[in-house]
Amino acid sequence: MTEQELQGLVEQISTESFGWPFRHRVRWNGRLRTTGGRYLLRSHDIEINPHHFEAHGLQSMIGTIKHELCHYHLHIQKRGYRHQDHDFKELLEKVGGSRYCPDTGLRREVKTRYLYHCVACGQPYERKRQIDVRRFGCGKCRGKLKLVATGNVGN
Repeated sequence: MTEQELQGLVEQISTESFGWPFRHRVRWNGRLRTTGGRYLLRSHDIEINPHHFEAHGLQSMIGTIKHELCHYHLHIQKRGYRHQDHDFKELLEKVGGSRYCPDTGLRREVKTRYLYHCVACGQPYERKRQIDVRRFGCGKCRGKLKLVATGNVGN
């Protein structure tokens, strides 16, 4: 699907589901990892994740477009456009938009690089960043921590 086809689809969904026109730009953004799309507050543009479309198809993407259009139309009307706002939840329910985006499988894996053990009770602690063992102790018994291994630990 090209960006012109995507633009036409969003404009069509906006007029049919909301009754209001979409007067800004929509574009693909392949850098999105954890979300199906996003609404940009300053420019009023919408970005859609192409990986979401490839993995879950058109119906799921339409749900995401409706979600982003809820942000768009409520923000333009100076109403509650955030996820926790009543106006947003109400409009999203009314138009049948997606509340959550299914996983696209692109989340980055958190690599634990440091392994610490408590000297007293042996409790292991895997950490992404190095910690100061003189300052921090064991959360279980308050014993001293000792760095045991570095590198790709636990993965």
